[in-house]
Amino acid sequence: MFEPIVAGAITAFARILTGARAHWIGCAPDARPRIYYANHNSHVDFVLLWAVLPDVVRRRTRPVAARDYWDREGVRGYLIHRVFRGVLVERGGDPKVNDPLVPVMAALDEQHSVIIFPEGTRNTGEGMLPFKSGIYHLARQRPDVELVPVWIENLNRVMPKGQLLPVPLLCSVRFGFPIALRDGEEKATFLTRTRQAILDLQTA
Repeated sequence: MFEPIVAGAITAFARILTGARAHWIGCAPDARPRIYYANHNSHVDFVLLWAVLPDVVRRRTRPVAARDYWDREGVRGYLIHRVFRGVLVERGGDPKVNDPLVPVMAALDEQHSVIIFPEGTRNTGEGMLPFKSGIYHLARQRPDVELVPVWIENLNRVMPKGQLLPVPLLCSVRFGFPIALRDGEEKATFLTRTRQAILDLQTA
């Protein structure tokens, strides 16, 4: 009942704090299922990306998040389950026994978009970490779903590690040209290409 109010408050706060605006450079907003994949510097990266989406798209978009961090009692659990409707995945373990992509593919099959971070963990340095293979397997198993690269700029400076209060600083969220797995494309080539698509948005 209160979740839409909470979602609206979080969206407004994120925009006011960061001044963030979406820049649709390579595509336009669309409510059909997509995989938005972005650089990862903070636990609140997905909040900013989610907040700048148009309302009709935001309602159909769910962040993919680590179960061990988010699936807890209290505020954190309430937000991820009731407000963001996150897709929780298991980190570590044997993917052959417990495939972390199963709930992500289920969300796509339910006609939702998802937000993922292919680096797999927060990058507290400059640049980007190498991509994990999950995005390749998603592209291979759901070839009709567009992958949209997203560059989130300055959020790591707004929420610097170890600081309790945010630092006012303008952020931008840039959406690039959709990508798909090419016929016969090898995993390493695909991961390099998708990673470069995000890096190219830094100067777009």
